[in-house]
Amino acid sequence: MNTEINSYFIIGVMSGTSLDGIDLAYVHFEKKTNYNFKVLASTTFAYSEFWKQELANAINYDDVELSKLNKAYTKYLADEISRFIQEFKIDELDAIASHGHTIKHEPDNNYTLQIGNLPEIAMYLNTKVVCDFRVQDVQLGGQGAPLVPIGDILLFNEYRYCLNLGGFANISDKSDKQIIAYDICAVNTVFNYYAQKLGKAYDDGGELAASGKLNEELLQKLNSLTFYRQKPPKSLGIEWVRAEVLPILEGAELSVADIMHTYAIHVAQQVANMLNFNKDKVLVTGGGAFNTYLIELFQKYSDCEFIIPKKEIIEYKEAIIFGLLGVLKLENKINVLKTVTGAKKDHSSGVTFNAVKND
Repeated sequence: MNTEINSYFIIGVMSGTSLDGIDLAYVHFEKKTNYNFKVLASTTFAYSEFWKQELANAINYDDVELSKLNKAYTKYLADEISRFIQEFKIDELDAIASHGHTIKHEPDNNYTLQIGNLPEIAMYLNTKVVCDFRVQDVQLGGQGAPLVPIGDILLFNEYRYCLNLGGFANISDKSDKQIIAYDICAVNTVFNYYAQKLGKAYDDGGELAASGKLNEELLQKLNSLTFYRQKPPKSLGIEWVRAEVLPILEGAELSVADIMHTYAIHVAQQVANMLNFNKDKVLVTGGGAFNTYLIELFQKYSDCEFIIPKKEIIEYKEAIIFGLLGVLKLENKINVLKTVTGAKKDHSSGVTFNAVKND
């Protein structure tokens, strides 16, 4: 790697709370006036039923079980990254930048855990690995999330808002010469949960939600959740969904279609509440960008222009940006912003593991 050239070949790796799989993007970054990027290869390796169950149940594991899972997942993740390298015949590689998989996220308790970030990952891959990006921010008093806004500034600055619809909806708002970003509400963690009750992996195009009917009482209960009245910085984890959202939905005793329909309107209203009334451009990425019914609801409740980019950006934006976070860490430059996470200071987060010895 030659930092004088400001050119990096990086594999960005992301696993989200919706448990769709592991997203991998092989990206060439170049620093000229700004950071430019080109995705050279990308794919998603779906989780097996075994890993879906393990990762979904891990929130209930004790420390011994979590340690065992962390070791197993680190080896599994390394194997999947190796598979990606082999399938796409990648021979020029400066580093791998990996998010790992979030098991617990409790920033108010000064704790967040992403597994798959053990030092052994660099040994398995025989390559420099930059990972564990969230822990330092939490130690500095931040939420440890969201981390993608630095990429929204450096790679997607032409949009006022960048909205990601994954397990949760999170947004970056670039205004007043600064950026704020935060989680808005749960999205695919809820939609997938209910689609699976009907034997489907997810709600394709939002068809299930579109087929239902609105329940006004349920909608009001959802919109009354206290999280929505909190000011940023703020972030969400699966713990919140289980403790706050699912009890309301289950208690409604409605059909799956009616629950999903009402919840989709809830998501659209919460997103609209975070947007101003100008016709600003909103870049929409994440799996939820393929939910055409949800996008129609966004357009109904907001005056903004919702831009759906090419599939590569929709699916791999987070993996691309974690690649950029890795580049910034290697350059010892700021990759996490205090205005976004609430940390005491801007900082360069992440841990670097070399194949032979650790930094």
